[in-house]
Parts: sequence; C-alpha cells; structure tokens
Amino acid sequence: MGNYTIEKISAIVHAQLLAAGGSDAVIDHLLTDSRKVVHAATSLFFALPGPRRNGYRFISELYARGVKNFVVDFSFEAKDCPDANFIRVPDVLNAFQTLAAFHRSQFSIPVVGITGSNGKTIVKEWLNQLLEKDFQIVRSPKSYNSQIGVPLSVWQMNGVHTLGIFEAGISQPGEMEALQKIIQPTIGVLTHIGDAHDENFKDQRQKIREKLLLFSKVTRMIANGDDPVVVEAIEASRIPCFFWGKQAHGAIRITGIKKEEARTIIRLEVNEQEMARTLPPLPSLSPTTHHSALTIQIPFTDDAAVENAITCCSVLLAMGYSGETITERIGLLKPVEMRLEMKRGINNCSVINDSYVADISSLQIALDFLEQQRQHHQRTVILSDFTEAGRDTEKLYSEIALALQQKKINRFIGIGSRLHQYKKKFEQAVAATSFYNSTEDFITYFHGTQFHDETILIKGARKFTLERISALLEQKVHQTVLEVNLTAIVHNLKQYQHLLQPSTKIMAMVKAFSYGSGSYEIANMLQFHKVDYLAVAYADEGVELRKSGISLPIMVMNPEENSYHAITENNLEPEIFSFGILSSFRKFLKEQGLQYYPVHIKIDTGMHRLGFEWNELNALAQQLIHNQLFTVQSVFSHLAGSEDAALDDFTRQQAEQYTAACSVLQQALAYPFLRHIANSAAIIRHPQLHFDMVRLGIGLYGVNSSAFGSPELREAATLKTTIAQIKKIKAGETVGYSRKGKTERDSTIATIRIGYADGYRRNLSNGTGSVLVNGRLAPVIGNIAMDMTMIDITGIAGVKEGDEVIIFGEKLPVTQLAQWAQTIPYEIMTGISQRVLRMYYEE
Repeated sequence: MGNYTIEKISAIVHAQLLAAGGSDAVIDHLLTDSRKVVHAATSLFFALPGPRRNGYRFISELYARGVKNFVVDFSFEAKDCPDANFIRVPDVLNAFQTLAAFHRSQFSIPVVGITGSNGKTIVKEWLNQLLEKDFQIVRSPKSYNSQIGVPLSVWQMNGVHTLGIFEAGISQPGEMEALQKIIQPTIGVLTHIGDAHDENFKDQRQKIREKLLLFSKVTRMIANGDDPVVVEAIEASRIPCFFWGKQAHGAIRITGIKKEEARTIIRLEVNEQEMARTLPPLPSLSPTTHHSALTIQIPFTDDAAVENAITCCSVLLAMGYSGETITERIGLLKPVEMRLEMKRGINNCSVINDSYVADISSLQIALDFLEQQRQHHQRTVILSDFTEAGRDTEKLYSEIALALQQKKINRFIGIGSRLHQYKKKFEQAVAATSFYNSTEDFITYFHGTQFHDETILIKGARKFTLERISALLEQKVHQTVLEVNLTAIVHNLKQYQHLLQPSTKIMAMVKAFSYGSGSYEIANMLQFHKVDYLAVAYADEGVELRKSGISLPIMVMNPEENSYHAITENNLEPEIFSFGILSSFRKFLKEQGLQYYPVHIKIDTGMHRLGFEWNELNALAQQLIHNQLFTVQSVFSHLAGSEDAALDDFTRQQAEQYTAACSVLQQALAYPFLRHIANSAAIIRHPQLHFDMVRLGIGLYGVNSSAFGSPELREAATLKTTIAQIKKIKAGETVGYSRKGKTERDSTIATIRIGYADGYRRNLSNGTGSVLVNGRLAPVIGNIAMDMTMIDITGIAGVKEGDEVIIFGEKLPVTQLAQWAQTIPYEIMTGISQRVLRMYYEE
C-alpha cells in the first residue's frame, strides 16, 4: 500500500497511539491470524476477541517473529515489547472494519457487491472470468465474506484496480450494515435465497431485508424475480432492481431452458422498456446496449449452475455488454474449485491439489493450508507462472518468493517461462529449486523416487494443466479396485441389439449405482451409444445423473411422495404402480400447474411386488380417460422367471395377462404408448415378448442368467486387489478369527486387501470361495475379516507381496462367485462397497 503509517491509521480509527516503535512505521498488511505472518515488518495485527481466546495472547509470539504494530483494546497492558507500536481502541473489530471502510472510500471504481444464501462464490468467480479481459479486478479470496473476511478482501484494493467484486455473508441480524460500509457497492447482486441461518431470524422476510442493506446505496441491483417474498422486499426498499426470471414483469424473462449432454441452452427475452426504467446510465462502464432476445449456452447442466449463469448474464447486461459478447464469453465458463483437497501420495507423501487458479490471494490461502499439515517436516511447492493482469511482474514474483521463504518451504519447483526468468529470487528464498518451461517438460523428466516423506502443494493457472502432475504424485488409494471395461459393455449392448428388431427400443437399467459399476460413467457411455431410455430405482439416482449431464429420458421405478419436486425439476418420469401414487402425484401436478407429465404404468401380472392388479384395470382406465395431467409413456410389467425353462408356462401366462391389460388401457387412451415386459433373460429366451421396448440390465455387464442361446457376452467388471503379506504356516496351525482355518500341511498363506466391508461376502470363508492368483485358484482359509482375507497359495509359484489378485472377472466369472456364495450375481455386484475405487477404461 505504502500510504498508511501507524499514526495515520490511529487517526482514522480515532484511537490512542503508544508509538514506542515510531509513529512513521509503514503498514501494508492487515493481520488477524497469528499463523499467517508473511510480511512481519509492515503488518498490523488486530488482537480480535474470540469465543475461546483473545488475540492479545499471541502478541508476544508475533513480536518475537518481527511484528511490531498492534491494535488492542484498553484491557491489554503493553509490556515486554519495548519498541512496538500499540493502537488502543474500545472495540478492535470495529476499528478493523472502520479502517477497511476508510480504505474503500479512497477509490471511485465500480464495485459489485454479492450476497444471498447460495451461489455467492460461484457468481463472483464467474464474473471475474467474464470481465477480466476488460478490467483489473480485485475480488474476495475464496469465500472471504464474513465480518473479518470482507475487510481483508477490501484492503487488497489499490490504484491499479478498475473493478471490485466482493461477496458478503451474514448469519444474524445487525451484521450487514457494517459490511455495506466496507464494500460500498455500486452494483448489487442477490443470489439464491435458501434456508441457511433461518434459525437466527424471525422469518425469511427479516433475513432478506437484512441482506438488502448491502444495496442501500447502489445504482442498480440484480435479483431473481420469481420469488414473491424477494420482490416484495426489494420493491419496499425502493432499490433500483433489474429482475430476471420466468415471470413476465422482469427485465429479463427466461423463455426456455434445454439441457443436453454436458451443456444447457438458455433462451432469454430482454424487456428493453423495463431495463430503461430500472437502470439509469452508468457512465463509468460501457454504453448500455439492449437486445430483445438472447440465447446462451453453458457447459453445465445442474440447476444451480443455470441460475448462477443467468445471474452473471444479467450483470453483464446491466453493465452494457452486447449480447454477442455475453454469448461468446459465458460459453467458456470454467468450473470453480470450491475447496482444497489433500490426498495420499506416492512414497508416503501428501499431495494438495490446487491446480486450477493462480493469484497471490489464493496462494496465501493454499500456503496457509500447507503450513497446517504437520505430518511431514519437508514441504515442497510446485507452482506455475501467475497470470495476474496489471501487476508489476517483478514485484509479483518477489512477493511470491518472500511468501515461500516466510512459510519455510524446503523445495520449490517452477513451471513456466516467467518463473524461470525470475529464478534467482526463488533460489535466494528456498534451499532447493528447479525450473521447467512447461508441464510437459516436468513430466518428461519426472522420477517418482525424487519425492518421499513430504507434503507437496501443486498450484497453478488452469492452462498449465497441473492436474497431470498431481496424477503422477497421488497414490492409488485402496488397492482394491473395480475395473469397468467400457469397451466390453458396448460389445454386450451390440450383442443384445442384434437380437432385436430395428424399431425395438432399449431401456438400460442403471439403478443401484449401475449394478455397482458407477452410475454416471455407465450412463454417459450408454447415452453416447444412443440407448433410448434409462431406469433408476429412486429419484435421487436420477437427479445425480441429471447433474452429471445425462439428458436421456429416465424412468424412476420407486417414486416417493417427498421426491415429486426432484422428479419434476429434473424431468424424471415416475412409475405409477398404485392408486395411492396415482392420486398423490396427480394432486402434486395440479398444485404445480403441470400438464401432460410423462409417467409409466406398472401392471402386476404375477410377480406380486408392485403394480396394478387385473381387477383394478377398469378403475385405472376410468381415471386415465380425458386426463390432462399425465401422459402415459409406457405400460409395462415384470417377468418372474424368464431365465428358467421350468417356468416358461408361467411366463406365457404373464405375457397373456399383460397384453390383455394393455388392450384395456389402450381403449381408454387416445394415443399410443410403449409396451415392455422383457428383461435381459427374456431378450434372449422369449423374442416374442420384445414388443416396443426391452429392459436391459445385468446383461450389459456380461452376466447371462439364461443358459439358452447365449450371445457372446464379455465380462465387463473385474474386482481385483493385492497381496499385503505372505506367511509360512506350519501344519496344524490356525488362521483368522475363531481359529476356523486349520492347516493340514505346511502352507503358504497370503493376506489380501479385501474383506466383507468391501463386499466380499463372509459366507465365502473356510474354503467356500476362491480367488485367482497368477492364473490359479487359491481357496479362502479361515474367516473373512472386515478388511482382510487370507488365502492359501501353497504350490502356486512366483507369488510375491504386492501381486494382483482377481476376485472376479473374465477368467473367474461373477456367476461362479455367486454360486459359491449361494446367491445371485446381482447381489454380488450391487454389494461392492463405495470405498472400492471404480476405474474405467476402453480398450
């Protein structure tokens, strides 16, 4: 900063100054956390009171580390710090905020203030992405939106910046007034209002009114006009507001949202008259340009991203950006990484991957996080070039080098030409350094043995793709892995397609985490290969698929009344199997004003699990006649024994009853619907039951429950683990819990990294089950434990610790494992624990 002395700050906060260290001491950095000292000589520490301890308890420690300037309350007695400066105030937090507010008042640049319950940080970061070409932006680091975070954010402002973007969060009444004085926004953004902190307010109206205090002096604000409580509060406040939403009264009306694979197309209609009425000219920005219609595409499909993107689009319109510019930029939005993650790395390392953004504020946060890790004495930082526009480059890299030195980083690895240019600064700050011109160069010369027993921070700009370096350094967690061969699944799909008429559709069953194989990954592949329908058991499974960009029609087989909102909001299609479900869903649709919503009617033809009985069909038909709330997409039933030749007569009875039921319902409906009853086994064994669509489930994974006319299926899933230890056991000794495994000879016993917590069933203990080791069967010995299993590898040559062990796969089918366990392959597949890593590959 350079413009603040301890004497000037004392005057700003109306304080008493004890200037033993000199009243001309320069202050550049504000400090509230004693653990985050970087620039000790030019830092001012605010001894804030806390719920458990007071900040003045850390003054002696900070003084020893070179900090000489402090703000304290009158209860603190300055001693043992002979050359320190103390600003004494009645309220340290108030002084802290007063200083930040004064600093903000020194700048006349436009400032965007953001508040709401959800989406503040995403909107802030996306606005930064959208506007960084035109402005030198200062913004809140990460989610710095509290009574302490906001002042720290605003203190970053300097003469280089031409736009500020700050977020403000509150948890109780009386907090926003202080934040408004600090941020002093000229443009306001209200994001989604949820139920966060509702318990601290009388009602949601009070919470909204409190949030709106942030915008008391803005020239314009942006908000969703679909919430009448929000609209009422804003209109009562008389804040000039630019509403967007589905309602006609807004300046921007949503006319269409179409979700496709990995993207959403949003159509907007701009009310030029409303914009002109709401928004006065904003001379410091571009001249306002209005468009009657606007179509934007975003590379996201979840509802929150859609709402946040429309908010950002509205801000740009309010700032006068053209529709062409908005369309171009908003389509390039990148995901915002919301947290620092640490994973186990190779050679007993810990890896912190923050490889998506590079600026000095987020670097400080990452370095603080690195400093918190105490498991290793050695700390390494891998950093790419920084891309902060408007910064003095040499000063920027000097500041980075100093930060590394202050945090006592042991090794520094620089990626990029700029870091190489300033390498002398880093060589002076860090004991061990190395530099590479690109990520590719680093990967070329990478040797895993160079990294061991250390904590490694990886941080850089997105364009350097440092996640590739992270992948090299991360340990493959939990060596029990379910490998899913996507090529084999595609092969199996085609095998079944060959058995069908070209007009017969396929509904792929992806319920129960796609039979344990991973819902999104499998669904994405099926969508790519033009499957017609997906089916899930519960609504939340379908919601997750929608969030992941799956746009295929999805049938929900077990809809629950509390899931109706999720079903309709995500365009899921419920199965209607009883009059109770029919009535409650009809009532819900009526309340929501929805018509012709797609549903699927389930008929019970003998399974006696779910579905309408034969004697209920006439009553059902009467309820469907002239109905405008539902559109019946399909009528279907479930075969009880299609895989078993001994039950073929019963299968025929089911089919006859099903076709008769379809006839009854078709007479009641004025339009055709899809008919389907065939499952994986029936596709093979009962071609006459293919009808309009078939349901393909476990057959996709190469499991054929029918021995009749088997297509050439490939086992798609392989469950494998590794050997943890090998022991030599004398004859007569026992193995495992309860001493159930007794050796009858001198034996070689291997302990493998899988147990019943991973889904390896306990009834496979004591020789019932076997695994493959070096291509040979090795029986289980003793009882299977929660995390480990012992196997007898006596006589199998060349086995060593760390070797791969196949639990099931191509050479040991899951059907065999199921037979040993006296169950069915479905139970084995769906019982694989979520802690088992899923890995997907194509040949």
